Amino acid sequence: MKSLSSHLSLAVLLGAMAVSAHAQEFKAGFVNTDRIFREASAAKAAQAKLEQEFSKREKDLVDQGNSLKTASDKFEREATTMSESQRASRQRQLVDQDREFQRKRREFQEDLNARKNEELATVLDRANKVVKQVAEAEKYDVILQEAVYINPKFDITDKVIKALNGAK
Repeated sequence: MKSLSSHLSLAVLLGAMAVSAHAQEFKAGFVNTDRIFREASAAKAAQAKLEQEFSKREKDLVDQGNSLKTASDKFEREATTMSESQRASRQRQLVDQDREFQRKRREFQEDLNARKNEELATVLDRANKVVKQVAEAEKYDVILQEAVYINPKFDITDKVIKALNGAK
C-alpha cells in the first residue's frame, strides 16, 4: 500500500513537472488591431483613398445644408410679413428640401460606411497574413487580437505594423 502511494505521489510530481515544463514552452502574443488601423501605412492609405472618394459628396452635402439653413433663417425673418398661403408654401418647400437633404445625408453615410468596411476588411486581411507570418517565424503558439488586459511584453503590434508597412 505504501509502495502504491509513493508511486502515485511520484507520478503526480513528475506529471506536474512535465506540465510546468510544457507551460514554459508555450508562447503567446497579442496584436492590437485598433493600433494597426490607426498606424499602419495601408490603413492610412485606405483612409486617404476614402477621403478622396467621398470629399466631393461631403462638400456638396455641407453646401446643401448651409443653403437650407440660410433659407430657413430667411423664412423665419420674413414669415411675419408673408401672407398665410405664401408662408405655408415656403414652409412646405423647406420641409421638402430638408427631407431631401436628410435622405442624401443618410445615403452618403451608408455608402461611406460600406466602403470603409470594405477597406478595413482588406487591411485586416493583409494584417492577419502578416500576423501569421510573424507567428510562424517566431514560433508563437497563439496570437490574440481581443483581450481585456495584456501584459505589454506579449504585445507584438509594433512588429506587425513594421512588417505590414514593409510588405507593400
